[in-house]
Amino acid sequence: MIGVNERQLTSEASADAVVHDASRIAYEIESVRFRYQAGSSDGADWILDDVGFQVKAGEVLGIVGPNGSGKTSLLKILANVLIPQQGRLRLFGNGFATLTPQDMARLVAYVPQDTQQSFPFTVAETVVMGRFAQRRQSWWSGGFGWEDEMDIAVAAQAMGAVDITHLAQRLVPDLSGGERQRTVIARALAQVPTVLLLDEPTAFLDLQHQVDICRVIRQLKEERGLTIVLVSHDLNLVSQYCDRILLLDRGRVIRLGCPEEVIEPEALEDVYRCRVLVDRHPGTGLPRVTLPGRSLSGRP
Repeated sequence: MIGVNERQLTSEASADAVVHDASRIAYEIESVRFRYQAGSSDGADWILDDVGFQVKAGEVLGIVGPNGSGKTSLLKILANVLIPQQGRLRLFGNGFATLTPQDMARLVAYVPQDTQQSFPFTVAETVVMGRFAQRRQSWWSGGFGWEDEMDIAVAAQAMGAVDITHLAQRLVPDLSGGERQRTVIARALAQVPTVLLLDEPTAFLDLQHQVDICRVIRQLKEERGLTIVLVSHDLNLVSQYCDRILLLDRGRVIRLGCPEEVIEPEALEDVYRCRVLVDRHPGTGLPRVTLPGRSLSGRP
């Protein structure tokens, strides 16, 4: 089970009027357009062009597409890290412009793909930093925000959820890429968010810890009702663990639906511009993607 104390976690999650009702839509994205060279005269292409969709409260949505399709940019927009030049965004019915930085920090935890950290904090110190947004006396209100016993307990369980308790006193710069990835995910879990945004959450992880992270994602959905949006290049991961999949290509939404509606040879071959084989996973019956192998003659 994930969670320290159900009453405490519930009180944190309902502290603000903006916190979600499970029957509501989490994200509403309408006609979003974004490019990095905003206002330039060189005709820079849009990274995201007329993107619109909804994310249901409590679902796991996977975002897939080839390199350069706009996946990470879209995730950063959902985290309010990037601001689109056009379009409207609402989070649990609230326009992004009406949400303070504190509101966003309490509602949304964002785990980027790049988890490099230069400062010599320990794993435990890094994870407990995730508690900052939930502190009643914090820098937001002019206080110091020192962690208390509950903060330590929440951080400890977050570390346990991703199997890094034994690394608690290690310095983050000394960790492997996979260990750093799990540390940053634990910091996000310690934040006790309502929405969790993950960019390539299984990158750098070995098979065991890939499975562990996927297990944690499903538990967060089922036990806490978290809304989870993840970006991944692993089509099989999103097919097996996501409720719905958003397929992007060249900044546009190509398909959005359940795995059976998106993981189809025709759609994938058009977007990825290569031949793929799609069959059914023998354990789950969900779509499974493989690349065509070579014949004995050496031909593809």
